[in-house]
Amino acid sequence: MSFESDVVGWLPQLRRYARALTGDPAWADDLVQDTAERALTRVRMFRPESNLRAWLLTILRHLYIDQLRARREIAIDDEQGPWQTLEAPSGQVDSLMLRDVQRMLYRLPFEQREVLLLVCVEELSYQEVASVLGVPIGTVMSRLARAREHMRRLLEEGAAPHAAALKAVRNRR
Repeated sequence: MSFESDVVGWLPQLRRYARALTGDPAWADDLVQDTAERALTRVRMFRPESNLRAWLLTILRHLYIDQLRARREIAIDDEQGPWQTLEAPSGQVDSLMLRDVQRMLYRLPFEQREVLLLVCVEELSYQEVASVLGVPIGTVMSRLARAREHMRRLLEEGAAPHAAALKAVRNRR
């Protein structure tokens, strides 16, 4: 397989992560396109012995932060945000529970939200998350613990019946 086809193979996971970060399908698609373009034009910077997925997620994360800074929208827990009106696919998940979890997710501080998404949605190991974020593994574990606790509190305050949803989140080392 070629580098290009390997990058293309990771596009669905990049899009899922971008949608979780932004809450906006169009913005997420733009982020993924920018990530793929940057990866393909900077192929020489990729070390073949390293993790391509982690490298792509790092690029996406940096682009996202740069775009937030440019928009001056670092705090994206706005009640008017597009994620407040997202609907669950019919017949797949209880839409009320999904909406509650989404709203609570966007109320987390950015650092906690991104760790929670990388570990629980993207199923990266703690070491891979540390690599993507450029922080020590202990910081990843600490942020994840705080994120889980914060989500539990938010869900208990706003949607007590859905607090069990966090039990699906598993520890990965």
